[in-house]
Amino acid sequence: MKDSQGHILYVGKAKSLKKRVQTYFQNTKTHSPKIKKLVAHLKDFDTIQTDTEFDAFMLECHLIKEIKPHYNRMMKSPQSFAYLVIDSHKKVRKIEVSNQLTDIDNSFIFGPFTSRSLVERAINGIKDCFKINCAFSTFKNSACLNYSLGTCNGVCLGGKAVEEYNAIINRLIGFLNRTDMSLIEEMQQMMHQASEEFNFEAATKYRDWIDTVSLLLKKEKVIEFTEKNHNIIIVERLDDTSIKMFLVKRTQVLFSEIYQMNNKSIDQLIEAIKLNAQAYFLNYELKESYDVSRDEIDEAQIIYSYLNSPNCHSVIIKDQWLKPKNSSTLNKELLKIILAL
Repeated sequence: MKDSQGHILYVGKAKSLKKRVQTYFQNTKTHSPKIKKLVAHLKDFDTIQTDTEFDAFMLECHLIKEIKPHYNRMMKSPQSFAYLVIDSHKKVRKIEVSNQLTDIDNSFIFGPFTSRSLVERAINGIKDCFKINCAFSTFKNSACLNYSLGTCNGVCLGGKAVEEYNAIINRLIGFLNRTDMSLIEEMQQMMHQASEEFNFEAATKYRDWIDTVSLLLKKEKVIEFTEKNHNIIIVERLDDTSIKMFLVKRTQVLFSEIYQMNNKSIDQLIEAIKLNAQAYFLNYELKESYDVSRDEIDEAQIIYSYLNSPNCHSVIIKDQWLKPKNSSTLNKELLKIILAL
């Protein structure tokens, strides 16, 4: 979307461009101030047609980073990323949500997450659920305001409450590392008990807290998956006679090509894909750092979400399958996804 001077205001994608554009000019009373301002400055459109929705997602991401349109703030602002930092060297383990990644000794760091508000809602939900929402009084060994409200277990007073508080934080660390699911399981038990007691207001709160905390773990899975640097082959059918193949490594599409099915037998198609996979994956140079950077997180989420969508046909290729002596295994895996189209 462009203004009268030709400056790009916004970049977006849509399966149905007509329907997407119409939303900006219909039901304008319900639009946010941001949308109303965008429409007021909008004078022209440029469109790019892609072969697949995956192409569109990746192109949208790259264009936003390259052009930095004014109305695509969420993807270009560094404040849209957040890290969860748990300081473990203090007597009371402190939880912080930070927009900057800093090395802190004896600390657990999770992220980056693309939504600071999501992280804050999840942490506040856990604190409220387990009544560890301490406001930490400025006076030593005196109760904070939340203690009198019943949302703090008394960690501000010291003693056994500190142990209980740290134990819950340890379970949170285990949950985010996926080694201890007791935190979410106990929250589910609280929800079921509230429901059995016909306390539906409390049950609804527990349900919302569980959903938010579960989303936090889902975001962590994106990071973990990306850091494994998988060799991924994606095949998508375009029509009755053609398919498109993508070679993906980490957060990059290394290569893509359209194949006409009526011009090739399945064996020829598999051989062509295999040769490209060997050429691109074997020559890929890994960076020294395996951590997912802020620059990679948007692509990482797109790729992870696409791979887990029901319409995606993909296979993760082990390094040893790319060697000539193991090419038969690679052939079998490629045959599976082609036949599944």
